[in-house]
Amino acid sequence: MNELLEQVRQGQIRAIARLITQVENSPTAAEQAIQALYPHTGQAHVVGVTGSPGAGKSTVVNALVKTLRQQDVRVGIIAVDPTSPFTGGALLGDRVRMRDLSGDPGVYIRSMASRGSLGGLARATASVIKVLDAAGFDYVLVETVGAGQAEVDIANAAHTTIVIEAPGMGDEIQSIKAGILEIADILVVNKADRPGADRTVRSLKMMLHLGPVGGTRQSGRISSLATTSPNGAAWNIPVLETVATEEKGMGALAEMLAQHMAHLRQSGDWLKREKERSWREVEGLLQQRFMAQFQASVPLELRDGLLTAVAERQVDPYTAVHQLLEKSESKRKG
Repeated sequence: MNELLEQVRQGQIRAIARLITQVENSPTAAEQAIQALYPHTGQAHVVGVTGSPGAGKSTVVNALVKTLRQQDVRVGIIAVDPTSPFTGGALLGDRVRMRDLSGDPGVYIRSMASRGSLGGLARATASVIKVLDAAGFDYVLVETVGAGQAEVDIANAAHTTIVIEAPGMGDEIQSIKAGILEIADILVVNKADRPGADRTVRSLKMMLHLGPVGGTRQSGRISSLATTSPNGAAWNIPVLETVATEEKGMGALAEMLAQHMAHLRQSGDWLKREKERSWREVEGLLQQRFMAQFQASVPLELRDGLLTAVAERQVDPYTAVHQLLEKSESKRKG
């Protein structure tokens, strides 16, 4: 493992692929890898790309990375695809859309199956981001499943969140509903050469100006931390127009990423977001650890018996929880 970790830090692609596979498949390997690599993380700019299915997320990522590569930076891409609830399989088709990037030694693409996780990300996404960060990539782009308004986990994993909309995908109300809009640091109207693009841009700008700060919104409303930066600065969320298939607007999008990075550093939001992201990650690990300990301390027969009693309305869920916790606590003390 030590030799593999050293190869990852040197940026060797095969070593990165091998370690990510281990991280995805083994919680123990993930723990060992992150403990060793964590001091070497914190350098990459993590960019989340989300939006409705069909908005062109993969095409935007493909065109954006080609633009970023002109700045001589290394880019890692994590593309999360949905897993079938019936077969457990995933197409991992985002890699097909990014075939223009294949063969570029400065780009690494990793497709991941969501494996049933909600919120648009896979369970191991946070760990894979750290692996790519420690491997020396300047940017780590995370493309989410594309599940719609509930897909907000990326706001807790990324420094900059790009929300992509497209005209002609239904009424304008769909694009301005709460949740998916409020996590945006940069709004992108892709396929801007289609009819109705101007109307979509106007609708998004109108919603931004209805915010309580008058044309600005502190992204990440789901954050539990204060939304005011230490120096009182606020980020004006831009609405950009792109035609990703023709690589139009990608220069402006890349420049906006750099501006947002500078804003995070200067305003103090960088540390605030890192603290929030760290808490979400620690909270998730605690939940996994507590559940593992609970399942190990309470016999399966007791759990199944109580679930049967709950299903048959003999015991209410709250009473079942109390009984399970009491059993777990007595097992731990005894």
